[in-house]
Amino acid sequence: MSQMPIDGMQVDADNLYREESITDLKVASIRRMIPIKKDGSEDPSRKTIYTGQAHIMSQMGPVPVSSEIDADSLEEALQKFPEAIKEGIERMMEEAKEMQRQEASRIVVPKGAPPNLTGGGGAPGGNIILGS
Repeated sequence: MSQMPIDGMQVDADNLYREESITDLKVASIRRMIPIKKDGSEDPSRKTIYTGQAHIMSQMGPVPVSSEIDADSLEEALQKFPEAIKEGIERMMEEAKEMQRQEASRIVVPKGAPPNLTGGGGAPGGNIILGS
């Protein structure tokens, strides 16, 4: 995401959408983004965007999941909702695994640690002698 000074912000008047929220008051929530023109009328030259949203329970509580739904109508979006959320969960789990891999591959040496703590030179301060 690029940073822009506040006085340089402009509304992209050629990319406006009206948002509607559809829910079953149980598990499903679908956002329908309807393309509109500057005057507020619908713009049939652009595609309506559907996004599915749900909360899944984890050991740490509810986790929000969202995923775009490739659909041409609300009815189709409703049918494709479960698969879209499943894909969103899979994508979220893959991202978490990648973050874990990246974190595990980092080598962290505390500031001020003696150089011998990385191995090869024995413990700092001398040798250990076992009983006689």
